[in-house]
Formats: sequence, C-alpha cells, structure tokens
Amino acid sequence: MDLSWMAWTTPTAIFFVTIFLLLCGMTVWEVVQPTVPRKGLLPMVTTRGDRFFISLLSGAWLHLAWMYFTDITLWVPLAIMAVGMAVILRWG
Repeated sequence: MDLSWMAWTTPTAIFFVTIFLLLCGMTVWEVVQPTVPRKGLLPMVTTRGDRFFISLLSGAWLHLAWMYFTDITLWVPLAIMAVGMAVILRWG
C-alpha cells in the first residue's frame, strides 16, 4: 500500500497514536467502571465519553483558531487544552 502521498511526520504519528491510546484507555475504563450520566458544568447530561469527545473537539477548535490568529508556538494551546480537558472531564 503506497502512502507516500500523505505527509506523515513524527508529530502527526504521535498525535494519532496518542488519540488511539486515549480511546483505548477510555474503553478499558468504561468496561471496568461503567459511567453514570450526570449534569455538571456543561448545560446537558453527559457521560464520560461525551465529555471526552467534547474536550477533543474543543481542543481541535482551539488549535485551529490559534493557528489562524497567531504565529506563536502550538505548545501554548496544547497546555490550555490539557487544563481544559481535565476540567471538562472532572467537572463537566
């Protein structure tokens, strides 16, 4: 299978492997300790998986906006996303 048309770089591979491992971890967590839907900071009832998905989408939009509006390194939105993800997963 020729994938030479794709721009696979080390950071891209790390990104997708990390997302895959996070999804595997969430699956194991769900099997070991099933989630209970609850209402937290978000204005709707969510499960652990919903909050994880919302966190990933928020991080993606943050990174896209960051790249559009500034040339500053992407480590800053990554740190913001990590804190935001922790808040959404814990209290969202």
